[in-house]
Amino acid sequence: MSRESGLGNRESERPRDASIPDSPRPVPDWWSRYFDSQYLLEYEPIFDLAQDRREVARLIDLLGLPSGSRVLDVPCGQGRHAHLLAEAGYDVDGFDLSAELLRRANKRGTGRTLRYTRGDMRSLPARWSGRFDAIVNLFTSFGFFVQPSDDARVVAEWARVLKPGGRLMWHGGNRDGVMRRFLARDWWLTSDGTMVGHERSFDALSGVLTVRSTWRGRKNDGEREHRIRLYTATHLSELLARHGLVVEAAFDGWTTRSLTRRSGEMLLVARKDE
Repeated sequence: MSRESGLGNRESERPRDASIPDSPRPVPDWWSRYFDSQYLLEYEPIFDLAQDRREVARLIDLLGLPSGSRVLDVPCGQGRHAHLLAEAGYDVDGFDLSAELLRRANKRGTGRTLRYTRGDMRSLPARWSGRFDAIVNLFTSFGFFVQPSDDARVVAEWARVLKPGGRLMWHGGNRDGVMRRFLARDWWLTSDGTMVGHERSFDALSGVLTVRSTWRGRKNDGEREHRIRLYTATHLSELLARHGLVVEAAFDGWTTRSLTRRSGEMLLVARKDE
């Protein structure tokens, strides 16, 4: 499940008189400070090692690459997938902007076949040109930037660092499916008793989903906002193709079923032109 799909329909669990405060002022570069310890607490209910292993098994099956192949996980977050890909025998680089998430990733372990680098995914290291057999972009980790041109810059960087014939695995929300089953509000409890609420709104013209988070716990309370541009499979496939990345398969999330307009998530498999 992607972070923008919601945590499920909890209508029966919700107090009917619950309310969420007025929205804080939007922060254009929300992504530069959002991915911290509060983010890890907020999404704790859907960070599950068993699910991570199932997802990596699916990636390995689709990649069909031999042991030792070079894989880039960008952005890699706290290393949920990068660590397991390295365990499976790949030579893995994780790349992320968040110092806190990279600290957590490094704490899980690094080694000769697992390294982490901090930076902005719009500008990957110059030395990585033509370096990777595969790139994975997972858990709705695309569409962060205010300008759509910045999303195109990210795709151009992916194309640059992939080898000819290299593969891209892209997983995230499917605009068609998310809008079909739009969940305006939900909330849940974390393991330490913090109540987390999400309130969502969508701008159909820009394609931007705004998510307002509010939390109330024994240790602290707070609220903040983040925004992400949702893509249809068609739009994203066209964007990838403009940079020489041709989508060869599209799945209903992590399943083996083909993508449909009802799919809330999509997993796209693209190949770089030879």
